[in-house]
Amino acid sequence: MSTAAVSARRSGQVLADLIPSSRVRDVALVAGGAVLTGVAAQIAVPVPGSPVPVTGQTFAALLVGTTLGARRGLLSLALYALVGMAGMPWFAEGGSGTAAPSLGYVFGMLLAVTVVGALARRGADRSVLRTAGTMLLGEALIYAVGVPYLALAADMSLTAAIAAGLTPFLIGDAVKAALAMGVLPTAWKLVDKR
Repeated sequence: MSTAAVSARRSGQVLADLIPSSRVRDVALVAGGAVLTGVAAQIAVPVPGSPVPVTGQTFAALLVGTTLGARRGLLSLALYALVGMAGMPWFAEGGSGTAAPSLGYVFGMLLAVTVVGALARRGADRSVLRTAGTMLLGEALIYAVGVPYLALAADMSLTAAIAAGLTPFLIGDAVKAALAMGVLPTAWKLVDKR
């Protein structure tokens, strides 16, 4: 069977759909996505002048959304957010609770994983360019919620919040998008060869 025929057969699927379906699978995937995001959040580099560090959290969240799809991705990040707000120290730099000025980025991730998951189900993670667009859209959604929340929570102007909570992260986000551009289409190519 040709690669195009296999890809067409797999349309409407995300990578997680390739694992035999069961409730146990879905629970494990949702919990695993939350844990992956929590672990990736611990990879943190402080940014001078910003209360928000550069982390692996956003990359993990967007990867969870694209590989699990919108529904499971949203459930996974909702679990991550709720457990973190309840006191589990797995937000960026071991943070937890509801007082962090960076919590808006977590809320933005809820929106982003839903959108990138829906796009992935439509094949947006199958080619390099479409994956890049999907990841950049996901990042933009995270910032659309996170930056205004930062401005309110840290009593900053929107301009100051953009300078502290967006501008220093653009290069890192480009690197994260580049990683996704390599990982996701390659995973699909490997699957299609089987």
